[in-house]
Amino acid sequence: MNADIVAELAPTGTLRAAINMGNFLLVSGTAPSGDPEGVAPDLAGEIAKSLGVPVAYVPFASPGDLVAAAGSNQWDIGTVGAEPAREKLMSFTAAYAEIASTYLVREDAPFKSVEEIDRAGVRIIVRGQAAYGLYLTRTIKNAELITTETHEIARQRFVDEKLDALAGLRPGLLGDVEKIPGTRVLEDGFSSVQQAVGTLRANTAGIAYLHDFVEEAKASGLIARLIERHKVRGLTVAPAA
Repeated sequence: MNADIVAELAPTGTLRAAINMGNFLLVSGTAPSGDPEGVAPDLAGEIAKSLGVPVAYVPFASPGDLVAAAGSNQWDIGTVGAEPAREKLMSFTAAYAEIASTYLVREDAPFKSVEEIDRAGVRIIVRGQAAYGLYLTRTIKNAELITTETHEIARQRFVDEKLDALAGLRPGLLGDVEKIPGTRVLEDGFSSVQQAVGTLRANTAGIAYLHDFVEEAKASGLIARLIERHKVRGLTVAPAA
């Protein structure tokens, strides 16, 4: 193993892996030890194993918190959706997995597809610092976009304020339908959240290594096996870069 790579990715001798605990598809539970369990923690563990160092998990409640901690010497790699706004602080691999994003609307709403949502007078609510929230912040041109700190707050405001659309990850929205009678999820999507591995922008040798690791993990079937191990629905292996 190249010493420069280990020095960049595990400067303390341990790979400190930042985990977004707010993504229920990538973190499916917590072990008796308190460590997170799921596809993202397992992938971080495999990266540490390939480097020949132990892994220590650094949990964050949201992706925004994880990214905001870049450069604070809290973590060495982070598993989070790759977004242009985040690339100011981090470098990312290509995606290792994808999650479709779409809208929940009321059953009697006139919307048939996501492209019909971005119209004047339509009010959309979304978790602002989620990857799909950042995407909508960049792309919504005509509708009113309301951002919140959590999806739970967004869901409650959708109900209380009688908003037109609730944006989110398709698997989560399908669960929301059961909590909000009289709603449906649109069949198409506005984006696929690209789940990737990131590190600090200064880690040029490290990001090159992570890129190659992720591509091999997709090609070898490792990512598919992790998804199967944790029985995750709604998460798919990303195509080769």
